[in-house]
Amino acid sequence: MSDAFALKLTSSELATTMSHFHRAEIARMAGWRDRLDRTSNWAITVVAAMLSVSLSTPSAHHGVLLFAMLLITLLLWIEARRYRFFDVYRARVRQFERYYFAQIFSPQPDYASNWLAIVGEGLRSPRFLISQRAALVRRLRRTYIFMYTILMLAWVLKITTPSLQREGSPIGFGASFLDAARVAQLGPVPGIYVVCMVGLFYVGLLAAAFLISSDEGELSHGTVHV
Repeated sequence: MSDAFALKLTSSELATTMSHFHRAEIARMAGWRDRLDRTSNWAITVVAAMLSVSLSTPSAHHGVLLFAMLLITLLLWIEARRYRFFDVYRARVRQFERYYFAQIFSPQPDYASNWLAIVGEGLRSPRFLISQRAALVRRLRRTYIFMYTILMLAWVLKITTPSLQREGSPIGFGASFLDAARVAQLGPVPGIYVVCMVGLFYVGLLAAAFLISSDEGELSHGTVHV
């Protein structure tokens, strides 16, 4: 629907069209929002389950927590993809709020007078509004960084606490870094390499969460965002 065509509609027809389309976009946005929440709930469940398995008994291997980090990364990728779909419908709803309803409640002269044409082109040729990288950064910054932090603290606790290690482990509260690295061995991979890889992984996470900007699209309008 373009502005020129919309001008041919009567006021009641235009209001009816707008209200039904706005309601439909809200429903689609809410559906994708629900999918986002489900993925986050899966991630929280994975973290809770892996923490319970790893820290409940000394016989549990510390690799369980590393596996949990891998699963969380997979869920983060899935959630970022879902977020890109959610962002499309959220943007349309915000266009209605910003350019239509806000103009009714607080009119401003010539404020984005061609917004219906922009919405129409988006309906003819739907496109994602943000990249997968930007979506990953947003979901990491808002939700997943906390889960990664919990897993990291649990892993460090696992490889440095005597009561959480198998009997005969040389580690202790005052143990050196090299002693902790030996406990962190993962199969044929020496512990020092495992520690370095985990450290580099978390440095990358921190850089993505706090150094990479993702303030684009709807984030440039207001501060109430998902």
